[in-house]
Amino acid sequence: MSLDTARRVLKIEAQAILDVLARLDSTFDRAVDLLFACKGRVVLTGMGKSGIIARKIASTLSSTGTPSFFLHPAEALHGDLGMLARGDLILAVTYGGETREIIALLEALKRLEISLVTLTGNAKSTIAEASNLILDVSVSEEACSLNLAPTASTAVAMAVGDALAVSLLERRDFRHDDFAALHPAGSLGKKLLRVERVMHAGAALPRVAPATLMPDVFHEMSAKKLGMTTVTHADGCLAGILTDGDLRRLMEKHRGATLEMSAEQCMTRNPQTIGPHVLASEALNLMEKRKITSVVVVDETNAVLGVVHLHDLWTLELT
Repeated sequence: MSLDTARRVLKIEAQAILDVLARLDSTFDRAVDLLFACKGRVVLTGMGKSGIIARKIASTLSSTGTPSFFLHPAEALHGDLGMLARGDLILAVTYGGETREIIALLEALKRLEISLVTLTGNAKSTIAEASNLILDVSVSEEACSLNLAPTASTAVAMAVGDALAVSLLERRDFRHDDFAALHPAGSLGKKLLRVERVMHAGAALPRVAPATLMPDVFHEMSAKKLGMTTVTHADGCLAGILTDGDLRRLMEKHRGATLEMSAEQCMTRNPQTIGPHVLASEALNLMEKRKITSVVVVDETNAVLGVVHLHDLWTLELT
């Protein structure tokens, strides 16, 4: 029986979203234009469950390049109205359109010359008539078996909020790097890290010249503790690499003569490289696939910029 209920609820909510999709028109484009043109913050407001949806929309907008926050309408009437400023825009979520606390804000919004966009299911309501623009989020029925608890209506409001956020994201040409800058912590931020942010560079980069003798190569590899070193020409371009595995094989093949050899004689030429803007997660996949523990980061001229090590990427928990 519970399974039947779940299917019924999901079917009703899915259909409610499809119904809104069928009603979308140029009003949505005008709403995006209005939000995009906002010189201040997009301020979400709503009471009860609509307020919870408004909080979520504010969070999604903020994380995708549109400065936004939630203002509780009741708290606004008791001092938090000072959080608003000219240039802001109010995006209200109120299904019935008669929320007393939001109606009480209308005079202040007019005084501050703040535009009002409303997600509502009642186009003839007090708040709808006071709005610069309304988006119809009405539903034919709630998924609640009593047809009372906000269920389908909140699902639709959230979906339309997501549609606004993504439309604004595209309008702002918001890219991976922008998203990463706003999500420096957590799994999302880590997945969007570029290798230039995690590579060993500068003094931490193991580097020797082609003519460097092997005892000095050993010293550089030991000092930098990456189990490898790059071999670079005088102009900084990559000539090859030497790894712990290379050294073991050389010692077995040449015995003591290895100490008299140069890096150029012992190095692996044309090693695997990547660019600095490759995602750290892609670098991890590459190293695991190729069964290597490090990869050299180079620019378009093949100049060495750094080295990314497998253990550093494992520590980030990118997968």
